[in-house]
Amino acid sequence: MSASRDPRPPSERPAPTVPYASYLRVYEPLGAFAEPERTHWAAYARRGAAPTAQDELRRSLAELARVPVAGVPLRESSDAFTAEVDGVLLVCPWRTRLRGWLALQELVEEFPAPVLDAVLPPEARRRAAEEYERWRARNPDARPWIRSSVWQVPLRWFVLVSDDEREYLPGERLRYRTPMVQARRRLARALRTLREAEGYEMLADGLVGVGSWLEEFHPRSMVELDYGGLVHALPAERLAADRSARDVAAGMAALRSGDAAGAAEAYAELGERWRAVRERLFAN
Repeated sequence: MSASRDPRPPSERPAPTVPYASYLRVYEPLGAFAEPERTHWAAYARRGAAPTAQDELRRSLAELARVPVAGVPLRESSDAFTAEVDGVLLVCPWRTRLRGWLALQELVEEFPAPVLDAVLPPEARRRAAEEYERWRARNPDARPWIRSSVWQVPLRWFVLVSDDEREYLPGERLRYRTPMVQARRRLARALRTLREAEGYEMLADGLVGVGSWLEEFHPRSMVELDYGGLVHALPAERLAADRSARDVAAGMAALRSGDAAGAAEAYAELGERWRAVRERLFAN
């Protein structure tokens, strides 16, 4: 698998841009795209643009730094992440505007109106919602290739990957990459296990949502779980010791063997570990 890297040493690279988010991405084979998008991505890959996640975030923030405030980018991105696996070009479109609309919906559901008004005026939110409704009417089957989560990696994401797929470069990245068929197989097995156990309804429901999303993509896609900006927010020793995928798998194995107490202990420890990370969101 090819990976784009900044050739400069860490001390000479620009400071990372917040927010500190993790990402779940799907890279589809070029053949999964209809024309004219297929031709666009083929030409894009030949140009060797190789943007990074930080590039994506900076461009998105630049789009939002406008007057009047837009709430979401005014136009859709024509960029993507790319990878080559066994000679096959895989593409993960950014779809920044679509993801902005979806994120705005989540904000409305999670935060009270006074907080939202301080960040994004009601008129801007109304305008963005109306634009999304019109766009969705023209694109009813559209879906994002990227999911994100701020100040955490949701435990359900780790079900999709294996510890031996872990890639860690201190100060740069911590990620997992796995074939779509493996991700779907692991998810289906975990879902059966959780449904047969007691007390794991929320985790099972979360997996159903992830599974429905993955079903939208080509079976020869690649799934990437990326710690993203968290590698710049957490101590290096904390990241080096983090084996959350292995720990989630151990919890699942305990459930399958009937060791409910062992599974509960494993997931309680995992939950507490990631809760401590999420609490950094509220630190001064």
